[in-house]
Amino acid sequence: MPHFYANESANDFDLVYEVVQTLVSSRDAEQTLDRSLRYLSSALGWRSAFIAVAEPGGYLAGFCSTGLSEGWRERVRFLPDEGVVGRIHSSDSPVIVPEIHEEHLLADRFGPANELDGDHLALLGTPIRHEGRPLGVLVAFCENRDGTRTFANDLQLMKVVAAPMGQALLLNREAMKKGGNTEQVCRRRPQKEHHPLRNIENAVGDSPSMQRVFAQVHQVAPARATVLLRGESGTGKELIARAIYSLSRRNDQPFVSVNCAALSETLLESELFGHEKGAFTGAQSQRKGRFELAHGGTLFLDEIGDISPSFQAKLLRVLQEREFERVGGAMPVRVDVRLIVATNRNLERMVKEGEFRADLYYRINVVSIRLPPLRERRDDIPALAQYFLDRFNRDNGRSLRFTEGALRVLSGCYWAGNVRELENCVERTATMALHDSIDRLSFLCEMDKCLTQGLHDIEREDAVRPGRSVNAAASEEVIPAVSVDAGHDSARFTLPSRNDRPQSERERLIWAMERCGWVQAKAARLLGITPRQIGYALRKHGIELRRF
Repeated sequence: MPHFYANESANDFDLVYEVVQTLVSSRDAEQTLDRSLRYLSSALGWRSAFIAVAEPGGYLAGFCSTGLSEGWRERVRFLPDEGVVGRIHSSDSPVIVPEIHEEHLLADRFGPANELDGDHLALLGTPIRHEGRPLGVLVAFCENRDGTRTFANDLQLMKVVAAPMGQALLLNREAMKKGGNTEQVCRRRPQKEHHPLRNIENAVGDSPSMQRVFAQVHQVAPARATVLLRGESGTGKELIARAIYSLSRRNDQPFVSVNCAALSETLLESELFGHEKGAFTGAQSQRKGRFELAHGGTLFLDEIGDISPSFQAKLLRVLQEREFERVGGAMPVRVDVRLIVATNRNLERMVKEGEFRADLYYRINVVSIRLPPLRERRDDIPALAQYFLDRFNRDNGRSLRFTEGALRVLSGCYWAGNVRELENCVERTATMALHDSIDRLSFLCEMDKCLTQGLHDIEREDAVRPGRSVNAAASEEVIPAVSVDAGHDSARFTLPSRNDRPQSERERLIWAMERCGWVQAKAARLLGITPRQIGYALRKHGIELRRF
C-alpha cells in the first residue's frame, strides 16, 4: 500500500497526531492554531511560520504566526494572486520556493532587512481548505544553507495538517458571524440546547462517561463536521449516529446507513456509488448508490476500518472532491452529505502498519467520540436492563419484573458484547421465564451455562485509546475473542483460557479453526472478528482450509 508521504516514519505520524489533538483540544481556533504552529516549528526546525486567512474583501490577512517579530500582520497581507502566497491561495496548489530572494515581494517583506536573518531561506506553502472551499494558506520558512534540500517531506506534512486546520478555521468563521470567537459563542448558547439525550429514542445512560458522550453529541450535531465514532462492538455507535442526525439541521433529509464490513469490495463500490445500466452482469438498469440517496442528508459508514486499501483510495477521492462516477459510468456525480463513520478497530495502529491510509484517517478523524464499554459504566446496567425488559413486556403482553438479586447479577457481569449482549441476555431470560418475577437463578450464568462468561479475562485489542496499542506487534493483528455465538454446536466449543490460547496470530487462527470444524464464520465469531477479516488473515498466513 502506498504511504501518504515519502519516507513516512513513526515520528512523522506522531507529530501529525499531536497537531490534530491540539486542534481538537479547544474551541478557540486562534489559540489552537497558534499552538499547532509553534509545535510544528519546533519539531521540524522551521525558522518561522504563519497562517493567512481569506477575508471578505478577497485579500489574505494574517491570522496567527510563530517566529515573526512585532508588526508581522502588516507584512502578512496579500491581494489575490499577489506574490507566491496569493498564488498559492488562488491556484489552490502547494508551492516550494528554494530561495526567497528569488521572489522580490518575499525578500522585501521577510528578508534580512525586515525579518529573518540569513541569506538562504526557503518558503513552503500549502492551501488550507475544507470540503474543497479555500480558507487560507499555511506558510513556513526553513533554512536551506547549501541549497540542496527538497523539503518534500515537510510539505507533505503541511498538506496533511492543513485539513484539520481548515475545519478549525471554518468553525471560527461561523462563530465570528454570530459575534465573538467559538469559545464565547458556545458559552452563549441557550441552556435549552443541552436537553438530555434520553429524549432521543433508545438512548439510556446517566453515568458520567455517557453524559460526556451526550454533551459531545449536542455540541457536534449542528455543525457539518465529519464525526468518527469509536468503541467496541455493541456499544451503540449506530444509535449515537442517529442521535447526531436527529439533532442536526439535516434531520429532514435522508439518513443512510452502510455496514462496510458486510460487503465485498466490488459490492461496496456499487452500493456506495451506484452503477449504470450494463455496468456488469445483472445490471439491468441504472441504480443510485448510498451517497446519492443521502444527498442533502447524512451518510453513516459503519466498520470503516474494514475496507480494503484499494477502496480506501476511492473513498478518499470522494471525500476530497465531493464527487464520483457510478460504476460503469463516466459522468461525475456531485453530492452534499454529512459523513459519520464508526469503527471498533485501532486505526492509529493500522496506519502505522500500513493497513489504513493516513490521509483518509485525517480526513475522517475531524471530531472523534469514544463510546465507553458497558463495564466502564456499570451504573447504567439496571436502567438499561429495565428498558429492555419494559420493551419485551410491551411486545409480548407480559408483566415481568426484576428482583434486586437479578439486577445485582446483571451489574456484576463482564458484558464482553456490551449493550447488545445485555439486550440479548434480557430477551433470552424473559422469553424463558416461567413466572412474572425474574430472579438471579433465572440467568444462565448462575447455572454455569453462559458461554460468554468465561471470555472476560481474554485480552482485547484496544480499538479506542490510540496511545495504548499503537506499538503492538504485527503478530497480534487478529482480535482476541470477545463473544461466542455457537448456535446448535455449542457443545463442541471449549472456552479458551489465558494459558491455552496461542500467542502468535497464525497459531491463534489454526487454534480457532480447529475448534470450529474449519468453518470460517464460526471461527470468526470465536475470535471476535468478521468473516472477511478472518479470510484475509488466513490468506495472509497461507493457511489452507481443510475439507471434511
